[in-house]
Amino acid sequence: MKRVLTIFLLLLLLEHYQSGAVIFKMTNAVCESYNKSWVEFNVCRLRAVSRNKVSFNVDAMLHHPVHNVFVKAQLMKRANGYKPWLYKVNFDGCQFIRRRNSALIRIVWELFKEFSTINHTCPYVGLQRVKDFYLRSEKLPTPIPTGDYLLLIDWVFNKKPQAATNVYFTFVEDL
Repeated sequence: MKRVLTIFLLLLLLEHYQSGAVIFKMTNAVCESYNKSWVEFNVCRLRAVSRNKVSFNVDAMLHHPVHNVFVKAQLMKRANGYKPWLYKVNFDGCQFIRRRNSALIRIVWELFKEFSTINHTCPYVGLQRVKDFYLRSEKLPTPIPTGDYLLLIDWVFNKKPQAATNVYFTFVEDL
């Protein structure tokens, strides 16, 4: 019995230290529509669930069917202002949903796919939602350096920039 109790306490301590070793959470979110006749953001906000967990909610209303989605994304790291850092990708959103052929985009997709209604092929129309999305470090294949980051996403529908989603997040690895 003593051995079982000791193992249980060790597992509990190990879980406590592993869960507190990484802080990976969003700190701000900004959604902007360039053309409200095409896209309107009804909701774009963060909600604190706990000290180290923040959920992200977005409701975007697409007023016209979108058959051609092009995404321009850039990851920036804060160092005397936000500077370009490592990743800048442009991809066809409709093609990615059909084939999932980009490893880098697939990492981001794996983070939020279960919280989103964007998991079908084009065309997109009506309410598109990301609900109660939160960042999980175990979904990252490798850790990133500790710091503050900004993910800039420009949404281009039918060859015209229609909206932007900017998500600020922090990653702290306590070794």
